[in-house]
Amino acid sequence: MTDMSAPGNPPFRPSMLIYDRRYRSMTFQVIVFILVMALAWWLVNNTIRNLAALGKDFNFGFLWQRAGYDIPQTPIPYTSDDTHLRAAFVGLLNTLIVSILGCIAATFVGIVAGVARLSNNWLIARLMTVYVEAFRNVPLLLWILIVFAVFTEVMPPPNAFRGDDPAASMILFDHVALTNRYTAIPTLAMTNDPGSLDLGARITFNWATIAFVVVLIAGWIARRMIRDWAQRVQDQTGGRPTTWWASLAVMTVPSLLLIWYFGLHFETPELRGFNFSGGINVQNGLVALWLALTLYTGAFIAEIVRAGILAVNRGQSEAAFALGLRPRRTMSLVILPQALRVIIPPLISQYLNLMKNSSLAIAVGYMDIKGTLGGTTLNQTGRELESIVLMMGVYLVLSLIISAGMNLFNARVKLKER
Repeated sequence: MTDMSAPGNPPFRPSMLIYDRRYRSMTFQVIVFILVMALAWWLVNNTIRNLAALGKDFNFGFLWQRAGYDIPQTPIPYTSDDTHLRAAFVGLLNTLIVSILGCIAATFVGIVAGVARLSNNWLIARLMTVYVEAFRNVPLLLWILIVFAVFTEVMPPPNAFRGDDPAASMILFDHVALTNRYTAIPTLAMTNDPGSLDLGARITFNWATIAFVVVLIAGWIARRMIRDWAQRVQDQTGGRPTTWWASLAVMTVPSLLLIWYFGLHFETPELRGFNFSGGINVQNGLVALWLALTLYTGAFIAEIVRAGILAVNRGQSEAAFALGLRPRRTMSLVILPQALRVIIPPLISQYLNLMKNSSLAIAVGYMDIKGTLGGTTLNQTGRELESIVLMMGVYLVLSLIISAGMNLFNARVKLKER
């Protein structure tokens, strides 16, 4: 550190805050910070004064009032007698469901389409080009409405599956029924149900689910311990012991034992009366939204994947071919691992866009956080400012979580330089 009182340094003067480069940057930062805080204070004060002029205050007490409306798709128990807070939580869960499923499916579609666009097969490459250009250049809302219209207008009604010779048949090994009202899919059932842990407020966790989570976490920890042990042996002896069978055993055997103990099986939906029962009837709004988000975002991810593959030097694939690797193995073992450092940063933005684009769910009647807190709750209570602030906070937190998680993954796969 430099001693400012040392004989070689001039004494401090106020003019140095502007003309001395040691202080100038800090001076400008302090001034900008003060101006930003002043602007924020003015906005908040102006908002409070305007609300007071309208006879309104700023509070979140409305969240504990009776909601009074139904939600078609509820991952947790919910009735119209519940509070707006629980309705908003149901909407949040619906947002998370479609976002997580969309990110997983869009990643798969994007990787396949991106690799196929570089195929030597002219027909496959051109078909993938048509898919990418069609979905990238048409607004997402139109695709959501088109997919929803196909489900509601083209799919048969549930009674078309009735009779010895029904007009419609189930797909995917006779386990999934596509109807114009919902999609009936199998659900997991248990022969030996251990019951649930009640946390109050009608929040329950099945003991079987808790057991599977504990077993998976313990298996992951055991796998890390086995890998660390193998690394220590390799460092000491130069030879790495074979551990794949032990890692596979600790990750699968306990789960298989739990499946056998609880009697876990799929319960296939069956038509009883006018509706399917025995499975889960998924609202067509969710299916249409998920499919449209998947295909739309997958088109953007395909271009990201294609750019990442083209960024890898051609000599890498030529070297792999010289070693005798087939094209498929070269792509999975040589090209894609190196392309990840180019793919992941823009991929984060696509995941964020998909999560935020899920707010278009209200167009097909799927009640997400925008449809509950930012829709019906806002209209019933008149608390538009509070509702918007809460929604902004929810989307901000979700975006930060996605960004932080993907940045950690990016740090693991990026090139390690000396």
